[in-house]
Amino acid sequence: MTIVRDITKQDRAAWEPLWLGYQRFYKVEFPAVVTDATFARFFDGLEPVHALVAEADGELLGFVHFLFHRSTWLLGPTCYLQDLFTSEAARGKGIATQLIEAVYARAKAAGASRVYWNTHESNSTARALYDKLADRTGFIQYRKIF
Repeated sequence: MTIVRDITKQDRAAWEPLWLGYQRFYKVEFPAVVTDATFARFFDGLEPVHALVAEADGELLGFVHFLFHRSTWLLGPTCYLQDLFTSEAARGKGIATQLIEAVYARAKAAGASRVYWNTHESNSTARALYDKLADRTGFIQYRKIF
């Protein structure tokens, strides 16, 4: 049976291979200092960044990272689902759905009226799932990197 729970500091050794798999999937590589800071933020009460993990039989199968921020369009917070990843062995078993639904529950509990995220247009497998769980807004992301 799979459970979705808050990440703990003891999960670092099991979380990091998933984090590296996420980076490989998106063909990016973050410096170790970014990985260290990201993990530390999950446990800093002043940070709006949160993490949940999916676990079965003592093994982490996936994670979701999300954060809350203000919006000029809403009074309450908005929830941005930033990262979602499951191990290859866990794919197709509903783990991503469980993780997304857990974020929905956390967002509602925090007073957020929406959860949103981005994915690459080529990620057709994930997009098929996302089309079942949320509405596509039609917005296109623009970015300037410095």
